[in-house]
Amino acid sequence: MTSPLFRTKNVEQSILDTEEPEHALKKSLSALDLTVFGVGVIIGTGIFVLTGTVAKNNAGPAVALAFLVAGVVCALAAICYAEFASTVPVAGSAYTFSYASLGELPAWIIGWDLVLEFALGTAVVAVGWSGYIHSLLDNAGWRLPAALGTRDGAEGIGFDILAAALVLVLTCILVLGMKLSARVTSIVVAIKVTVVLVVIVAGAFFITADNYDPFVPQAQPVPAGDNLAAPLIQLMFGWAPANFGVMGVFTAASVVFFAFIGFDIVATAAEETRNPQRDMPRGILGSLFICTVLYVAVSLVVTGMQKYTRLSVDAPLADAFKATGHPWFAGFISFGAAVGLTVVCMILLLGQTRVFFAMSRDGLLPRFFSRVHPRFKTPHRPTILLGVVIAVLAGFTPLNELAALVNIGTLFAFVIVATSVIILRRTRPDLHRAFRAPLVPFLPILSIAASLWLMLNLPAETWLRFAVWMALGFVVYFLYGRHHSRLSRGAGVRPGEPLEPSGPGSP
Repeated sequence: MTSPLFRTKNVEQSILDTEEPEHALKKSLSALDLTVFGVGVIIGTGIFVLTGTVAKNNAGPAVALAFLVAGVVCALAAICYAEFASTVPVAGSAYTFSYASLGELPAWIIGWDLVLEFALGTAVVAVGWSGYIHSLLDNAGWRLPAALGTRDGAEGIGFDILAAALVLVLTCILVLGMKLSARVTSIVVAIKVTVVLVVIVAGAFFITADNYDPFVPQAQPVPAGDNLAAPLIQLMFGWAPANFGVMGVFTAASVVFFAFIGFDIVATAAEETRNPQRDMPRGILGSLFICTVLYVAVSLVVTGMQKYTRLSVDAPLADAFKATGHPWFAGFISFGAAVGLTVVCMILLLGQTRVFFAMSRDGLLPRFFSRVHPRFKTPHRPTILLGVVIAVLAGFTPLNELAALVNIGTLFAFVIVATSVIILRRTRPDLHRAFRAPLVPFLPILSIAASLWLMLNLPAETWLRFAVWMALGFVVYFLYGRHHSRLSRGAGVRPGEPLEPSGPGSP
C-alpha cells in the first residue's frame, strides 16, 4: 500500500501534459534568451543596495568573499537545476521536479513556497523601483502627492501608485507573449550591464588601498536572538557566528544571497524553450557565472572607493561616487538601477505565474487557471490574477521586513531540488539526461548542506513567518488540493500504467 500523499507523477506524463492544446505554452526561447533572463533578474537590488549594508554591518571589504560564497552555494544548486530542467522540460521548476521524485505533498509544499517567494520578491522589487523613480523625480524638481507614495515605499494610508503601475504594465507584457518579454528584457539588461561595467571601470580609478585595511575586520559577537544558527553552532562546536571576521563572511553570504535569486526562475521557462535539453543548462549556469563575476568586481571597487564604515546603506554605489566628488556617476547609477529593477520585477512575476499554472494544470489549484490564451499561448488567467494581487500588495504594504522570506523560500527550494536529483537517479536511472550533474550523490548533498547552513544564518523571526505560511499551505492542500488533484482521480496516467512509487524508498 502506498500513501496518496506521496504519489508521484511520472516524467513521461508530465511531458505529455505539455502537449495538450488547451494547456500548451508556445516554445520561443533560445539559450541566449534564457541567459538574458537570468542576468536580468539576478542583477538587481542586491548589487545596487545590499553591498553597502553587508559591508557596513557584517563583512567589511570581505563582502566580495560573501558574494563568492553565495555564488558557490547557488552554483551547486544550479547544477542540480540544470539536470532536472533538461530532463523534465516542464513549467513549474522545483514544483514539477519534486512531483516527479518526492510525491504530491512535497510538491505542493515547494509550490506553495515558490508562490510566496516570487510574490514577495516581485512586490519588494517594485517598491524599491518606485523609490529610485521618486528620487530621480525629486532631482528633476517633480514630486508626486504624498498620498500616492513616498520615497521609502507605501507607508501609512498612502498608495504607492508607481509600484502598482509597474506591476500592472509588466503583467500586460507577459500576457502578450514570451518573445516580447524576451525582447524587452534584452534591451533593459543591456542598459543595466552597461551601468555595472561603468561602475567597475570608472570606480577602479578611485580606489584607495587603505580602504581595504583591514580586509576582514575583527569579529564581533552576533546579538542574542538575531541568528538562528548561533545557539546551535555554539552547542555543537563551542563557538558562535559573528559579525565581521571569518564567520561574518558567512553571515553576510546569507544576506547577499538575495542578490542571486533569479537563476532558478530560468528553470520555470523550460516548457517555453525551443531546445531545453541543450539550452537550459547553458542559460542557468551561464547567467549565474556572469553575475557572480560582476558582483565580486563591484563589491571590491565600492569598498575600495570608500571606507566600509562610511558606506551608505540605501545607495552605496551612487554615494561612493558622490564621496569621491563625482555626482554625475551617482545620477547615472540611480537611472541604471531604476531601469534594471524593471526587468527583475517582470521575471519574478514570470516565475510566479508559471508555477501557479503548473499547479493548476495538475489540479492542485483550480483548473480554470491552466488554460492558455488562444492567440498568445500564455497563461493569461493566472498572470492577470497574480499581477493584480501583487500590484495591490506593492501599493499598500511596506515589505522590507518580509524580504528575508524570499531568501528562506529560495534556499528551501534548493534543498528540495538537490534531494530530488538523488532520488530520481535511483528510481529512474533509465531516463535520458541531456545534462548530468557530476559526483551524484555527493554534489547534491553538498548543495543541501550549504543551503541549510545559509538558512540557519537567517533571523529567527523569518523562520517563524515561514512556518506560518507553510501551515496555511497544509490547510489549503488538505481542504482542496488533495481531493482535486488529477492523480487522485486517476487522470493524467496513461492507460494500463500504474502510479509510480509513492516516494523515496517505496517498493
